[in-house]
Amino acid sequence: MSVKKPPVVKGNTAKGIARFGGNRAAALVPQARLAGPMPWVIAIMVALTVIAAAGGMALTNLARGAQGELSGAVTVQILAAQPQEKVRQADLAEKALAELPQVTGLRIVPQSELDELLEPWLGKSSSGDLAVPIPALIDVQLRSSASEEQLSALHAALASVAPDARVDAQSGWLQPVFGAIEALQWLALALVAMLAAISATAVWLAARSALGSNRDTIEIVHLLGGTDGQIARIFQRSIGFDAVAGGAVGLAIGMLAISLLGSRFAALGSGLMASGGLRPIDWLAIAAIPFIGVAIAMLTARLTVLAALRRML
Repeated sequence: MSVKKPPVVKGNTAKGIARFGGNRAAALVPQARLAGPMPWVIAIMVALTVIAAAGGMALTNLARGAQGELSGAVTVQILAAQPQEKVRQADLAEKALAELPQVTGLRIVPQSELDELLEPWLGKSSSGDLAVPIPALIDVQLRSSASEEQLSALHAALASVAPDARVDAQSGWLQPVFGAIEALQWLALALVAMLAAISATAVWLAARSALGSNRDTIEIVHLLGGTDGQIARIFQRSIGFDAVAGGAVGLAIGMLAISLLGSRFAALGSGLMASGGLRPIDWLAIAAIPFIGVAIAMLTARLTVLAALRRML
């Protein structure tokens, strides 16, 4: 059997009830700031969202910086077995590459530098040399990205003077790394979306619980002429205060975690890691996360209350 909505009270009583969206109406709902679980739930969600978003943006900057640095980088390896032949072909290859218009810079990597880099893995023989012979390396920087056409042109220029030369784009070696970084970026985005959904669900549950515990009071407000919009604003404002408090705490926790992680990665001293730092626009996006969380919480609370009130009466 359907229940009809009570008639709206007219006259002075209705005029007094018209202000239920203010402080008098707010007193109808318990306002236990930071005493209930909701502010702390929001704080945890905001902190995790800040960390996930910062990680995703740092990975984006890292991939962009690495691709920019390595897009025109090429390595030429001289694979001759005899040391004298290897040195001869390396010198001729350097001269041939220097004459090409698409080459902006090149450098033969010193043998001592290669030995120092590979010694922890290959070791040294009794004579003091590396136990395994290694090719001569030439670092080449091109004006544009190292495409297949560019690599073919370099190989053609070296074919006659250095037949044992092998040309490789440095970015090609890191394609698996870039693929893994892209996967981690999508994971960070999925985590942010999931945390936003969890926060909205927590607000929905809290609003439903508050409505259930204040059902009798809400019915009295309706009898006195209060509207659904006025009642929804009461819960919306209450959730908003909790979201602001929780968002501030969550942002502080997230920023502290980001600072600690950033200092650990900075201590590695790697140039590749340096390109993964956060830019000013990234920090602005991170600072906006609590505001977005407050907006989601208030909108969820309002829609939840209005939907429940329509079914209640």
